[in-house]
Amino acid sequence: MQTALNYLHTFAQVLIYLFIAAIILRALASWFFRDYRGLLMGFLFDVTEPVLSPLRRVVPAALGLDISPMIAVMVLYVLGQFLG
Repeated sequence: MQTALNYLHTFAQVLIYLFIAAIILRALASWFFRDYRGLLMGFLFDVTEPVLSPLRRVVPAALGLDISPMIAVMVLYVLGQFLG
């Protein structure tokens, strides 16, 4: 039983860190690509928008800069460390 819990724990950590990577990739790619209809940007948008959209409603843009990806990454990182 303990082994199954270890696998589940590790799986949750990997998912969190993959999600962090997706948020960072989306933020970096948004500097170069404005069209979200492409395969990569469409995927990143579809995966990350359910988390970033509610954050944008709560956190105002600072000087016209969207800081919701930074907040999401920090929260997810703390969650990943808590699981670790």
